[in-house]
Amino acid sequence: MTLEEVKEILKAEVIIGSNNLQMEIKMGCGCDLMSDVLAFIKPDSILLTGLTNTQVIRTAEMADIKAICFVRGKKPDEETIRLAKSKGIPLLMTQLPMFESCGQLYKNGLIGCSEYKG
Repeated sequence: MTLEEVKEILKAEVIIGSNNLQMEIKMGCGCDLMSDVLAFIKPDSILLTGLTNTQVIRTAEMADIKAICFVRGKKPDEETIRLAKSKGIPLLMTQLPMFESCGQLYKNGLIGCSEYKG
């Protein structure tokens, strides 16, 4: 699934990274606990989260996460946006809650990390 398809499915706004919408996303993960993200997510994923601080960007960089989508209409501050831009991590924002965001992506064919056979 492309990042553009994710954007359309979630009716998301692109915060940064509109030039990366053709990026391929292999799987998704919805999580607010960054230690769980580090333990369970696989590279080439999109992270859906309600956390908007710089730690999310640093975690994404460490875990080779392709993109982040903030749920529940949460928008990160300028420091977080600047850090993501410097790391080349696209940021999206959807008004949907976490459960519905993950469900919509799964329903449309994006698998979860536990299903990826790489």
